[in-house]
Amino acid sequence: MELNDIKPGEGSKHARRRVGRGMGSGLGKTCGRGHKGQKSRSGGWIKGFEGGQMPLQRRLPKRGFTSLTRLRNEEVNLSSLSRLPVEEVDLLVLKQFGLVSRDALSAKVVLSGEISKRVVLKGIGATKGARAAIEAAGGQVGD
Repeated sequence: MELNDIKPGEGSKHARRRVGRGMGSGLGKTCGRGHKGQKSRSGGWIKGFEGGQMPLQRRLPKRGFTSLTRLRNEEVNLSSLSRLPVEEVDLLVLKQFGLVSRDALSAKVVLSGEISKRVVLKGIGATKGARAAIEAAGGQVGD
């Protein structure tokens, strides 16, 4: 087998529809759009339009919202925190060592893994379990 012998699987590729190429093609004259009406004309139609009836997306109630800051709040494991060569840890240190992304607004330490060295957190949150583990190792969590 060589590169020039490679072909896609049988039936996986379809020729694109060529409309307006004469009656013999099966898609001549109205090009598969039928006669008259909004959908037959150029310019398309309004998505979700139901002929003047209140559209489904407007009939249903609105629920919740999408937080824009959710993606910029990040989590850090205890085990990755223990591998850091510094004792005082803040958001800038986490960014420098690549534990959080550069555009992170805040970080929180979660109880995942173990920590045995002393670590002082400044301006970083911690869960109850993570706080207990850090304090048990001689560190402290300060706001």
